[in-house]
Amino acid sequence: MPTATPSSAFRAPSASVWCNQSPAVTLRSSLVHDADEQASQLTGWNQQYDQLSCGAFSGELLELHLPQMQVFRERVNQSVRQSCTSWSDALWLGLPDMSNMFAMADQAHIRINGRLNVGHDIMLRSGDEPFELLTPPAHSIFGVVVRQQALQAAAERQGSRIDWAGLQQAHWLQAGGTSRARSQRLLQAALVNAPVGLSATWQARHAQALQSELLDMVVGLLEHGIADPGPRQSLAKRQRVVSQVRELVLARPDHAVTVPELCEQLHVSRRTLQYCFEDVLGLSPLQYLRAIRLNGARRQLRQAALRQQSVQDVAVNWGFWHFSQFASDYRKLFGETPSTTRKAGAH
Repeated sequence: MPTATPSSAFRAPSASVWCNQSPAVTLRSSLVHDADEQASQLTGWNQQYDQLSCGAFSGELLELHLPQMQVFRERVNQSVRQSCTSWSDALWLGLPDMSNMFAMADQAHIRINGRLNVGHDIMLRSGDEPFELLTPPAHSIFGVVVRQQALQAAAERQGSRIDWAGLQQAHWLQAGGTSRARSQRLLQAALVNAPVGLSATWQARHAQALQSELLDMVVGLLEHGIADPGPRQSLAKRQRVVSQVRELVLARPDHAVTVPELCEQLHVSRRTLQYCFEDVLGLSPLQYLRAIRLNGARRQLRQAALRQQSVQDVAVNWGFWHFSQFASDYRKLFGETPSTTRKAGAH
């Protein structure tokens, strides 16, 4: 790739920030049963998850920190809309887990900022730049976050060039199946053979060797992969419509806005609104509206006991005036009653 000066989205970290990075290597794992709790597990990220498919939620995270990068594997059993922002001054790459042959078809239904990842490509976004993922049920992904300065230094050592300007516009990287498989094996091995529990000296040596190998992997992917040119203008417009709908719902959560009201406020036809949601999320507007409100109610229910709010209070706050219908829809989506969620949040 031709070299370019890093854009503002890929700012080099200041020396003081860089030198203060801890040399320690840490490995942590978690198993949770709430989508938003899963979102909070990933260190250094700003995230919010909305569960979209029906059933009890289960999420796993295995996360490794090296001095200048983060490696993780995340697994969730339900379809989730993820609003994400990774570390500043870094680049995130997401590799759909292709180890389970039966899950490969489902993994092709991942959407990043509304764009369908039909080729099992490697997703990528710059730090400090919010993005959205829509993941299918039984989803598993490997992620690596690399400080830009470390990545640039690794590229220079190899005599490689990174097209930072092109990466800023791209959402995924087309890499060959062999490169993807090798990268996944390296990330899996890094998590399994993390140099923790060793003496400080041995830990530092193993961490440096592991980090160098992973940096070389990322540089190779960026050098030989083909970055997509960015979203087409029509999709960008549809993304804006979907984002505006979410903003309208969250601005007045106690008002159960209807599709005709949305069409009037956004100056679009019902058909256009339908196309926007199908193209960006693969959902109907009604499905999305219900999911936003139910997930919002769940977040509030998890804190309701501390706030001395009843289940009915929370339901009304999110525009559910027919309590029996709310309880039925809630149980169908999350696999438990609203009162069960409220009791669990109190402990």
